[in-house]
Amino acid sequence: MEISRVRALRGPNLWSRHTSLEAIVSCTDLEHDIAGLPGFEDRIRARFPKIKFLDVTRDEGSTSVAHVLAAAALGLQAQAGCPVTFCRAIRTIEKGIFQVVVEYTEEAVGRLAFDLALELCNAAASDQLFNLAEALARLRALDEDIRLGPSTGSIVDAAVARGVPFRRMTEGSMVQFGWGSKQRRIQAAETGFTSAIAESIAQDKEMTKVMLAAAGVPVPDGRSVSTADDAWAAAQEIGAPVVVKPRDGNQGKGVAVNMKTEEEVKTAFEAAFRICDDVVVERYLPGQDYRLLVVGKQLVAAARRSPPSVVGDGEHTIAQLIEQVNLDPLRGDGHATPLTKIRVDSITLATLAKKNYTLDSIPAKGTPVLLRDNANLSTGGTATDVTDDVHPQLAARVVEAAQMIGLDIAGVDLVCENVIQTLEEQGGGVVEVNAAPGLRMHIKPSFGKGRPVGEAIVSSMFAEGDDGRIPVVAVAGTNGKTTTVRLIAHMLRTNKYRVGMTTTDGVYIENERIDTGDCSGPRSARNVLQHPDVDAAVFETARGGILREGIAFDRCNVAVVTNIGVGDHLGLNFISTVEDLAVVKRVIVQNVAPNGYGVLNAADPMVANMAASCPGNVIYFAKDRNQTVLAAHRAQGKRVVHLDDDAIVAVEGQFEQRLSLSEIPITYNGAIGFQVENAMAAIGAAWGLGLDWAVVRKGLRTFQNGADTTPGRFNMFMHRGATVIADYGHNPDAIQALTSAVEAMPSKRRTVVISGAGDRRDDDIRRQTEILGDAFDDVILYEDQCQRGRADGEVVKLLREGLAKAKRTQSINEIRGEFLAIDTALDHLKSGDLCLILVDQVEEALAHIASRIKA
Repeated sequence: MEISRVRALRGPNLWSRHTSLEAIVSCTDLEHDIAGLPGFEDRIRARFPKIKFLDVTRDEGSTSVAHVLAAAALGLQAQAGCPVTFCRAIRTIEKGIFQVVVEYTEEAVGRLAFDLALELCNAAASDQLFNLAEALARLRALDEDIRLGPSTGSIVDAAVARGVPFRRMTEGSMVQFGWGSKQRRIQAAETGFTSAIAESIAQDKEMTKVMLAAAGVPVPDGRSVSTADDAWAAAQEIGAPVVVKPRDGNQGKGVAVNMKTEEEVKTAFEAAFRICDDVVVERYLPGQDYRLLVVGKQLVAAARRSPPSVVGDGEHTIAQLIEQVNLDPLRGDGHATPLTKIRVDSITLATLAKKNYTLDSIPAKGTPVLLRDNANLSTGGTATDVTDDVHPQLAARVVEAAQMIGLDIAGVDLVCENVIQTLEEQGGGVVEVNAAPGLRMHIKPSFGKGRPVGEAIVSSMFAEGDDGRIPVVAVAGTNGKTTTVRLIAHMLRTNKYRVGMTTTDGVYIENERIDTGDCSGPRSARNVLQHPDVDAAVFETARGGILREGIAFDRCNVAVVTNIGVGDHLGLNFISTVEDLAVVKRVIVQNVAPNGYGVLNAADPMVANMAASCPGNVIYFAKDRNQTVLAAHRAQGKRVVHLDDDAIVAVEGQFEQRLSLSEIPITYNGAIGFQVENAMAAIGAAWGLGLDWAVVRKGLRTFQNGADTTPGRFNMFMHRGATVIADYGHNPDAIQALTSAVEAMPSKRRTVVISGAGDRRDDDIRRQTEILGDAFDDVILYEDQCQRGRADGEVVKLLREGLAKAKRTQSINEIRGEFLAIDTALDHLKSGDLCLILVDQVEEALAHIASRIKA
């Protein structure tokens, strides 16, 4: 068995809505059915007892090694703690070749699982050892290292529950919520609303105290020191005991509390000085350590934090007791687990020494042993939820402290005897205000119930009912996609939206092209959704991007499928039939929002059948109002768009909106049939988005089909009294549509200039000239340097074969080079002639045509 390619499907895709890895796997004849591999199943199960490979079999009668690989890659992730459930192994039309699809939650973990699954299968095949425990440990370690931490994860989970889309922007904790102009960003528990100045103040412990004191919030007395002697002098001024801590610190690093003697203070100073060269000495407040979380203007959670400790049993040393506590699966080395392992350092040793303990001491049974004075979870402390006990006035003081510093999310640290009284009543105070506070003590406290702090943070970023989404339209099909995309985008701009658009010729933000080339894939769409100046997005969604990576959004408001016809790009990526192609194009329809619309061509059976897969509603369009599918839909009172004499009509029940073809310039008063269909598809999309009909009408009337607005899409020029049409048609359906349009236009003599895309099937290339040969007098065949895998002369030979039975063509000319072919055609045109130029290098060819005509 060999794996030749592994792709990451980072969005909803051909197989599922899950992020997945897709591998191309080749198996030998014996590996097609593991029943023919003596002992293989037993050896796999011996090495991985919990594998469930029979559950993933989708083919009748046999389970291949590829199926086992899929199950192993899924099962290893699941056993390592990843929440994955989906996998498949599919036989392709090529003998021995399978597509294996396995869900992942973290791409790197999924890829490692694939590698380990292959090792497992090979080990079972050759009867070699496979270390399952080591494999799972590697997966767990990698997953813990790269997955979102509990603070960020809780916010993401809350956003998902509310329907807000998210995108992880880095391998760290920076996440974007929402799309375009409605987006918000976080980094851990900081939001885009968090002021850099406020964060700077919070990091400066001394400045924080000054500002809080000015607002009347109780804080302990203290000052900054720069030497150990100065620290002891400050302690004497304040009166021991004192707290010694770095002026700019976090997670309790370098903090020492309840320091009484000169030796203790000076030792604590040295520890704090290693963190920051500016150290604060302040009055020690007796009582307990509390962390209160403020979001916006509300107190949303409170926890009592207890320092790490162990309880003696009369048998084990303190070091051994610490080891036993750290075996708790809830404790980890970082912040991914609810609790952190207890850390042994100089502060631990100093704390023990104050009670005449060492790590080798054996405390009596039942004796509690404090391991450090500060209660941060990052050093092994525990947390008890006390949110329901907080006195209203104390809560108000805490909110006031956060607002005084200027933080939208703040972790306010108190030291006091309890939280059921005010700070003033018990002599307590605020000792720190923290930006980007850790949330895990509130999400999963050691004792008490967790609090929905993620929901509170999401609610602070998005108003009630706001899910951070902008209108998204996806357009797929064989032909007409680009024009339909541009027309929809134009109508949205007419509605005063700032529009982001992706097409096969670039990415556009507000009519400005920011990227060039074929941008009809998910990466370009994600870039648009990340742009802060986009109020609505329209995406040309090509099959290649869907197969390569899935789609860029979890759901869209409208999915338009223009047509499938006889198909295009068949024979590539195991898509060999129009039925296969329809399944790919259907992906956008499957991911329509429940309140959205699928806009489908009722006249194309492959497209019309997609209605059954649409989670939302359906708008059918077709030129023939009596088309069976459309007529039945209309009879049910549902939305349809069709042609009625000289107008496009939108109908729903008793509602009817007529749009005259004379007001839709791209249709040339209805003479160009495929443009009528493109207009109907765009009208359906606008209707699905809820645009006002006056806006739709104005958008249709003002949309121009020029080389600057829709390059390569039926662009018309006049030259020497002849009509010149440039188009990027490159498949039989497009050629047929163009030919029908040309036949509706008056002309004396017709000329066509054509090459062929080498990555199409032989029959598809021949079929293009078979159609053209019955409609054009002169055919100019050209071949350029890029033949897409074909040998020189091969494409032209196929095109000439297609002309063998031409009914109209009188002359055939072969030219080397696209521009020379164009020049040859233009030089022979006379008044009243018509010339169709099927361009390959769209922009360059259009510019060349324009310059020739101008000259």
